[in-house]
Amino acid sequence: MSAYQNDIKAVAALKEAAGSSWSAINPESVARMRAQNRFKTGLEIAQYTADIMRKDMAEYDADTSVYTQSLGCWHGFIGQQKMISIKKHLKTTNKRYLYLSGWMVAALRSEFGPLPDQSMHEKTAVSDLIEELYTFLRQADSRELDLLFTAMDAAREAGDTAKAAEIQNQIDNYETHIVPIIADIDAGFGNPEATYLLAKRMIEAGACCIQIENQVSDEKQCGHQDGKVTVPHADFLAKIAAVRYAFLELGIDNGVIVARTDSLGAGLTKQIAVTKEPGDLGDLYNSFLDCEEVSEAALGNGDVVIKREGKLLRPKRLPSNLFQFRAGTGEARCVLDCITSLQNGADLLWIETEKPHVGQIAAMVNEIRKTIPDAKLVYNNSPSFNWTLNFRQQVFDAMVAEGKDVSAYDRAKLMSVEYDETELAQIADEKIRTFQRDGSAHAGIFHHLITLPTYHTAALSTDNLAKGYFADQGMLAYVKGVQRQELRQGIACVKHQNMAGSDIGDNHKEYFAGEAALKASGKDNTMNQFH
Repeated sequence: MSAYQNDIKAVAALKEAAGSSWSAINPESVARMRAQNRFKTGLEIAQYTADIMRKDMAEYDADTSVYTQSLGCWHGFIGQQKMISIKKHLKTTNKRYLYLSGWMVAALRSEFGPLPDQSMHEKTAVSDLIEELYTFLRQADSRELDLLFTAMDAAREAGDTAKAAEIQNQIDNYETHIVPIIADIDAGFGNPEATYLLAKRMIEAGACCIQIENQVSDEKQCGHQDGKVTVPHADFLAKIAAVRYAFLELGIDNGVIVARTDSLGAGLTKQIAVTKEPGDLGDLYNSFLDCEEVSEAALGNGDVVIKREGKLLRPKRLPSNLFQFRAGTGEARCVLDCITSLQNGADLLWIETEKPHVGQIAAMVNEIRKTIPDAKLVYNNSPSFNWTLNFRQQVFDAMVAEGKDVSAYDRAKLMSVEYDETELAQIADEKIRTFQRDGSAHAGIFHHLITLPTYHTAALSTDNLAKGYFADQGMLAYVKGVQRQELRQGIACVKHQNMAGSDIGDNHKEYFAGEAALKASGKDNTMNQFH
């Protein structure tokens, strides 16, 4: 017997036990409401989605072609529409997640207004967005099930038992819109205790996976901007431990931690690491510092020195009181960061790179896998990359290496539209199309995400509407560019009253008041114009 039928039976028993005072209660209506409210708490969601991520990670280890993907969403409605679209077009949410971008929280969700990605926004805006995303995903479940219930009632009324049974089967085997969220906690918003407290709020809101980076919390910069400053490993590992403790305290024992390293683009550190003996982790961190050998007599007032291998070394210190790493050490520091993080509680890695290049990523992952054979990446397919120019230049360079004639191309101007139909551009576009597949097969990328795609799509679609509506197209700009496309592409929110829950409310009114219910979905509802 299905869960739906079990609920009907269980509530019928409760009704009988309660006697005549429950005469207005319909057991099947209760079963419907329970089906529409499968997840009662954020912790239930966190456990459910953590199980999904762990299963997906194991499946990727066995077969790298089954990688996972997500798009960053800055509002619950955007996340909801994304998952509705996935179910409509791809028929399953399997291997598709949501990403919560700290960049978009800063730019779009702060009470201060738009802010740069520097951890200046309210930290609770992060957990609030997680809760909002899952509220909208749960509502998507409720709406879709409501449509199934309505269709089943119509089939029953028409006496079509086969159709009713088919719909009942869809209800019994319903796939939820609830999927894992990889949630960005930036650099932890303070000390490890602050990181632990925010991680708890995020997990309680439903997060099964938290991504944390090794930048200095109060110096945090966007991963694709200059001026990034990293912390010694011991400081970062304390924050990884804080996140793990938060998961364990709340009973999400298989929660997932993504350790992000910004070392590839970070040439600075705020601190010299504590070291007790040669070759320990602090000593390895310090070995990357840009130092000059000095004698004791040459030391100046306030100089900081490191004693290493019997020598006195003076790290180069900037007027900002930050210390500088040696040029060209970024990849080696990334590898050490990743190995250390996985050895101390992280589950997945994130290497923030300056370009999307499978070979570069694979070189670092191969080094990591010499120590951690099953190391896996979450990779940012960032809008901060100029994908067209990057890949056209990669193809250009490959053609040069192969001795091909490239005289028809100007490498510095390959973004130009004049190259769009050339062989080089077509090869580059194919490499962009297969980048995720290739990266997962050759560079250990388990999860591909785009951090802020819906920021750009919102801007683009609004621009397209505004330029016509406020010019000579008037309403045709909306009708032709939006509503007509919604109808022809089967976009569910063309019936915006239904999407907002009007029909669900009508059905509840009928549950509560029977024939006396004042419903909004009658013949005069203009939504009936959309078929």
